[in-house]
Amino acid sequence: MKTRKPIENREDIRLLVDEFYSKVRQDPYIGPIFTDVAKVDWEEHLPKLYNFWADLLLGEDTYRGRPFPPHMKLNLQQGHFEQWLRLFTQTVDENFVGLKASEAKSRALRIARNFMINLSLMDN
Repeated sequence: MKTRKPIENREDIRLLVDEFYSKVRQDPYIGPIFTDVAKVDWEEHLPKLYNFWADLLLGEDTYRGRPFPPHMKLNLQQGHFEQWLRLFTQTVDENFVGLKASEAKSRALRIARNFMINLSLMDN
């Protein structure tokens, strides 16, 4: 088992994002949404994700963008968000401990919930 540590810096954010999206890309259920439907350019997208999570967890001010609009046209279902959240939680738990790890999981839950509400996949 890996040694788990607190989320403390940008390198930790990068590890979290890289490990998580490696799982996402290999996942038979949600991976095709990223590769075939959204056709994500990972070289371009990963730095945005590093900035997004660094802003949320480390208080940086590096993210520029609006995360929700690109998801509107992907025909996402509640199960997609549930799997995204499962993989995210699994990645955090495999690599990290402590308050920031807990915060990362609670923020991911809120993000998934807000996206589902905004896509009319669940009531608020």
